[in-house]
Amino acid sequence: MQFDLFDGTQNKILEAKAYREFKEALVQSNCTQCPLSDSRTHIVVDRGNPNARVLMIGEAPGENEDLQGKAFVGRAGQLLDELMKGIGFDTNQDSLIINVVKCRPPENRAPKQEEVNACIPFLKKQIELIKPSTILLLGAVALKHIMPGKKEFSMALEAGNFFDHLEFPKIKFMVLYHPAFILRDPRKKPVMIEHLKKFKDYWNKN
Repeated sequence: MQFDLFDGTQNKILEAKAYREFKEALVQSNCTQCPLSDSRTHIVVDRGNPNARVLMIGEAPGENEDLQGKAFVGRAGQLLDELMKGIGFDTNQDSLIINVVKCRPPENRAPKQEEVNACIPFLKKQIELIKPSTILLLGAVALKHIMPGKKEFSMALEAGNFFDHLEFPKIKFMVLYHPAFILRDPRKKPVMIEHLKKFKDYWNKN
């Protein structure tokens, strides 16, 4: 993962010793490290329980997330809640949900590389402070920018698989379809349900 140089405000965020301190500093920072700051309403940090052992990482905030300042509160988030509930997980209590980038890209397009580069240090700091045992990567953008060597791939082949990460050797990573993709192609919903059952089996054994 690539890191950019930051000014004093960003350094204060990255030097936070506790997650609450990090979150408050980021929200109050009025970050302008990339062009997304020009059109956002809120910096969207997360949703859920920062003490949970499961961290879910999506792509970027959408319209509802930008308006409310919380991750995964739109239709995709509601579907994610439903799917996780199906395996006995309460997303607000049993996980923390974040995104690769913290500000909404215009028209919900995929984030550009410069935008990802600006947010990756924040993402890494979140992982460092939360110390999850498992990270669920939701969709191609999260997989591409977090897993080394995963620049060209097929989600049909990667979804449902577990990976290790050299930078985070104590964390198990699993790739899942993004719930927004399931909304666009409901035929994949049974596949994602099977992948979540696979995650539950792993979770119960560990």
